[in-house]
Amino acid sequence: MQTELAPEFQGTDEGREAEAILRKCVHCGFCTATCPTYQLLGDELDGPRGRIYLIKQVLEGKEPTRSTQLHLDRCLTCRNCESTCPSGVQYGHLVDIGRRIVDEKVPRPAMESAQRWVLKEGLPSPLFGPAMKLGQSVRGLLPEALKAKVPAKQESGAWPTATHARKVLMLAGCVQPSMMPNINAATARVLDAAGIQAVIAPEAGCCGAVKFHLNDQEGGKAQMRANIDAWWPLVERNEVEAIVMNASGCGVTVREYGHMLQHDAAYALKAARISELTRDLSELLPDIVPALKSRVKAPEGVVAYHPPCTLQHGQKLRGGVETHLRALGFDMRVAMNESHLCCGSAGTYSVLQPELAYPLRDRKLGHLKQLRPSVIASANIGCITHLQSGSEDTPVRHWVELLDAALAPGKGAIMSV
Repeated sequence: MQTELAPEFQGTDEGREAEAILRKCVHCGFCTATCPTYQLLGDELDGPRGRIYLIKQVLEGKEPTRSTQLHLDRCLTCRNCESTCPSGVQYGHLVDIGRRIVDEKVPRPAMESAQRWVLKEGLPSPLFGPAMKLGQSVRGLLPEALKAKVPAKQESGAWPTATHARKVLMLAGCVQPSMMPNINAATARVLDAAGIQAVIAPEAGCCGAVKFHLNDQEGGKAQMRANIDAWWPLVERNEVEAIVMNASGCGVTVREYGHMLQHDAAYALKAARISELTRDLSELLPDIVPALKSRVKAPEGVVAYHPPCTLQHGQKLRGGVETHLRALGFDMRVAMNESHLCCGSAGTYSVLQPELAYPLRDRKLGHLKQLRPSVIASANIGCITHLQSGSEDTPVRHWVELLDAALAPGKGAIMSV
């Protein structure tokens, strides 16, 4: 697809990147078949091909409207379209460029702006933890819409104290320690049982995705730089072999630090190295499984696994969790229909676009519950929280919590599901 950039975008880094991405697009429409919002709405402008056309128009100088903004807002950034695109169009990068430009040109209503500000400033804030504790203490009194965003209080169990020659950095995250602290503790225990020590740099915080995807891209990049600064001494001294992510949403962002900071002279090389070292927790399973095989007692019942979009489409990691946990005796199954589609969580999407997020959630749960599972598992805090809000009868957990709970007595914290 050829485009002639408007003068304001000619010669800019964004303009060149967008032009290169658009050049790959042949407008074939394969992407519409796997786009969740197109599946729900049936509107070409609420699919990748239509949004690409809208962004192209803006780059060519057409003034965007509130309607343009709405169609871009409705995109989940699940990147399913990238998995099905025969031309390798990097749609996720293009929509980031388009959203930033449109937001600069189209003012948002005051209430909408306020809501987005609260999310981008509140979720990564140190005040989020105390606010979540308060919400959990009165959870039974909360309205249903708010209750759905406040998971029941969870105990994390003990953090391992042993030291190992093999060490990995782990990002604690901004919301995960407060919402579901057992995920990080279970990760540390499972790694410990496999002879790997999880190290957390206290100065590291939000991966930057929240602000970046709410169009505070400079704020997001500032958080990325802060994390690089926190991790770099350990990386530079080769004290860690990898940076491990147990939230696939954070993982796909940190894997792209190199891309996002490629024009930052002070951080480009460091960011590229951080991206190179970043691994999803599931990528360590080939090392973990042999070490734990004799120590795991897999639970009875079906585990219905939902692979997050950020894992299967953003990071292009498919099948690893199911294959390796099956080797440990878990009855892991993936939905027979639409396992590739987004559950509707997508970071802050379920807050900003509930009229689309909840039908996608219910559609996903419908497919998963056809498996008659005793538990639903996933690999991202947002997916887990969103799915649990619609699944009172079936618990939703991170797969590493299930593995931790299955460790033989005395070898790890047992958590009932």
